[in-house]
Amino acid sequence: MRVATKPVIRGAVWAAASLLVVLLLLVIVRLPWAGDLGIHAATIERLRHHLAAPGNPLVDADTPSPYYSPWMLLLGCLAKVTGLGTFVVLRVAALAGLGLLVTGVVHLVRTFSARRAAPPLALLCLVLLWGPAVFNWSGFPGLNSLALTIAYPSTFALGLSFHFWALLRKALRKEGGGWPVFLGLGLLWAVILLSHQFTGVVASFGGLAMMLGARPRPSRAVLVRSAGGVALGTVLLGLWPYYSFFGLFGAGGLEQIHRSLYRDLLPHFGLALVGVAALVLRFRRDRRDELVLFFLFGAVVFAAGGLSGHYSWGRVLPAVLIPAQLAAALDVFESGRAGVRRVFAGLLGAALLVGAWTQAGTLGYVVPRDALPTPVAAKYRPPWPGYKWLAQEVRYGDVVMAKTFPSRQIPAYGPYTVAPGYPDFFLPDQEQRVTAVRDYFAAGTARAERLDILRRYGVRWVVAYPGDGGLRADDPALRRVATGPRGQVLYEVVGG
Repeated sequence: MRVATKPVIRGAVWAAASLLVVLLLLVIVRLPWAGDLGIHAATIERLRHHLAAPGNPLVDADTPSPYYSPWMLLLGCLAKVTGLGTFVVLRVAALAGLGLLVTGVVHLVRTFSARRAAPPLALLCLVLLWGPAVFNWSGFPGLNSLALTIAYPSTFALGLSFHFWALLRKALRKEGGGWPVFLGLGLLWAVILLSHQFTGVVASFGGLAMMLGARPRPSRAVLVRSAGGVALGTVLLGLWPYYSFFGLFGAGGLEQIHRSLYRDLLPHFGLALVGVAALVLRFRRDRRDELVLFFLFGAVVFAAGGLSGHYSWGRVLPAVLIPAQLAAALDVFESGRAGVRRVFAGLLGAALLVGAWTQAGTLGYVVPRDALPTPVAAKYRPPWPGYKWLAQEVRYGDVVMAKTFPSRQIPAYGPYTVAPGYPDFFLPDQEQRVTAVRDYFAAGTARAERLDILRRYGVRWVVAYPGDGGLRADDPALRRVATGPRGQVLYEVVGG
């Protein structure tokens, strides 16, 4: 009976991981809209129309943007050459990102363990071992978060990161790797950093941990090749023509946005404590364990960000969680005594079940809500509706006056907005634009001043909910054109 149990458990782990992958494939068909999908769609739209000089993706301004990464450039080329719709291209991006992530996890885990069940168990830990409360953020691959960010560059970059760590770990082994291997790793490192800067920091910490924890210690020749790879990657970062990577180091204005990363840590990430316990066991066996070092690098920077008020440093949190999640999967097989392994496996299984239940609302993206059991349906949160209704009237390149939330979606269809829906480090008049939008909708602003704002930014359309403010609905300068969800109205600017 004892002999038969292991294949049954292994089969269950593979089946559960396969079901999660199938679920995410079905999510890609639906491509639920939330968060930053609008800006990534807008980036593809700009590249489709102006590949060499796309300008700002959100507002009508000739400025660089960190969203023009190598990955988005490739997607823009795909859109331009094939004529595929932007959201079709985003589905292609989602499929590629998922493929890279799954194969990357398998690739890395196999460098740590030959156990057949280790890779699928690591996938389960990566997407389920988070917390008893749902947490969604790009670069944080919880199941529900991943369902909403599967098409984002962060997913692509994270998938590449797993392959980067695996390839680096292989290159550092006794047989080592030649110059082409390490130069290729430098190129890969630069692509990750350019494609999603926060994930690039996580990838860098992971790479440093693989270097410091390598056994045997890297020879002088390997260290020289590694330095050559870093030098090549750094040169490529400096040469990237679409934005100044090193100019991002002076960027500000991100602290308040990221402050929530330091709130409710146990509800959002408490299940990963099982992995922290596994890291403790790994540390007792090996003081230079790569996953332990990876975790410590992330934990130190995360703590420093919270103590110093640099809350944007909280984006390094995947460098804390990912090594803990991987350690949880690996230590089911590696913990010393059989009794310890059984206890740990029981704790991990319970944590995974809690994580699965927490994120069960993800099923709502592929199953009609009324077909879900009531407790699961209660966890489902509908995605954003988008602005397809507006795109039927507004042409590519038109400028739309809208508040912040609509401004995060409208550029996905080709128009610009007066102010960007997200902080923009390279837009010199960002504050003036934000002030102009606020003044236009403010209750005490005179009609003449509102008309001046519309003229100043070449506004052709206004989008507003009832009660938003701005020019009156019956103002002669506006013509009501269409009505969207929840009473939102599209007005054409027809005069002054």
